[in-house]
Amino acid sequence: MSTPTAPATRAAIDRLRATLRGRVITPADPEYDTARTIMLGGTDPRPAVIARVADAGDVAAAIAAARDHGLELAVRAGGHSGAGHGSADDGLVIDLRDLKTLDIDAETRSTWAGAGLTAGEVTPALAEHGLGLGFGDTGSVGISGITLGGGIGYLVRKHGLTIDNLLGVEIVTADGRILQVDATTHPDLFWAIRGGGGNFGVVTRLRYRLHPLGTVVGGILVLPATPETVAGFIAAAEAAPEELSTIANVMPAPPMPFLPEAVHGQLVILAMMVYAGDVSAGAAVYAPFRALATAHADLVREMAYPEMFPPADDSYHPTAVSHTLFLDRVDRPAAGAIMDHLRASDAPFRFAQLRVLGGAMARVPADATAFAHRSSRIMAVVGAFYETAEERKRREAWLAELLAAIRQEDQGAYVNFLTDEGEARVRAAYPGPTWDRLAAVKAAYDPTNLFHRNQNIPPAATA
Repeated sequence: MSTPTAPATRAAIDRLRATLRGRVITPADPEYDTARTIMLGGTDPRPAVIARVADAGDVAAAIAAARDHGLELAVRAGGHSGAGHGSADDGLVIDLRDLKTLDIDAETRSTWAGAGLTAGEVTPALAEHGLGLGFGDTGSVGISGITLGGGIGYLVRKHGLTIDNLLGVEIVTADGRILQVDATTHPDLFWAIRGGGGNFGVVTRLRYRLHPLGTVVGGILVLPATPETVAGFIAAAEAAPEELSTIANVMPAPPMPFLPEAVHGQLVILAMMVYAGDVSAGAAVYAPFRALATAHADLVREMAYPEMFPPADDSYHPTAVSHTLFLDRVDRPAAGAIMDHLRASDAPFRFAQLRVLGGAMARVPADATAFAHRSSRIMAVVGAFYETAEERKRREAWLAELLAAIRQEDQGAYVNFLTDEGEARVRAAYPGPTWDRLAAVKAAYDPTNLFHRNQNIPPAATA
């Protein structure tokens, strides 16, 4: 899209001020710098206008203003996009953060949730009713973004992906229609948004199926990292009951207060784990992990599920190179390759995050949603932080060598963890017929590709 002229930008701003119930924020407003901040470090986006929308009608008005006046359009909720898609220089940002309604129906175990809510806001509210839902592993992540990409978190093996519990949405399309979408109304669009991201419109409300969830056995377990303990951890996670979901971070031990000072900087497995089954069985479930080595720290205990989401740190804006991929196995050779490359790097913070999948997620047919990786066994994210441009080049070279050493048969990618990596990587997230089907839905609901600041699926060519 070409850069809009100043008169076009002013006209769009005036139009928004005349029509929106919510707030219109421009560079002249004192809250502008705070409102434009996103999580991704190393960026300084300066949109022409931010529309803090109050409802779906505001969203429709903002879409029309961007479309009619030629402004680049971005949609922001939690602001966690690894590619910085939640903002746009000189563009119009639809900011959903004021859409905070949460209507919980404990009797039907369902809820309508505003798209501006975060996982850290919804999870405690559900817990008050003895209910829960998996939204990833970070409290500050927006529920709409993580849901539309799939949603892999602490309950993935027990209750599936977040999209597996999505019952319907309210969405505003490129032509300004406000649609109620579910399995029977606009089923093609409902299929596409479950994994296809923000390509098809702006979701303003989401309806979820909820699950009984009381006390869990979970927390952090820190073990020494060796090829044997890393491979053993993954084997134990694969053999565990599906009520257990794990995230194993192989990394230098950070200076956390619960870790001995002598351990700081040593390679460890910092595992975040949740067992959402019978708490009396928790000790037996965790025994194989504790048997791998003497723990540096064992904070696993009975807890309320929301305790897995610590308070957000608004100052956290990392600059990192990273890559997500699926692995078929992490055996002793694969674990050894990971360890060798982590040892070879001088980055103060480098990591390999490993999530064992399966369970409820794997029982959903691959073509039931736009998330097609149901048979993938392990999801990995590897990366390193940097501070300077020279450091970034060295980190990228290191990352390429690590990936060459561990890449296996599964060539897929998880769209929520992609950065700005090009069309080939987006296609890896949507393999084979999934891409073609998504492109056809895109052509039906956004034929001009107005919503392209995302992991983009261009509309299929039409006759």
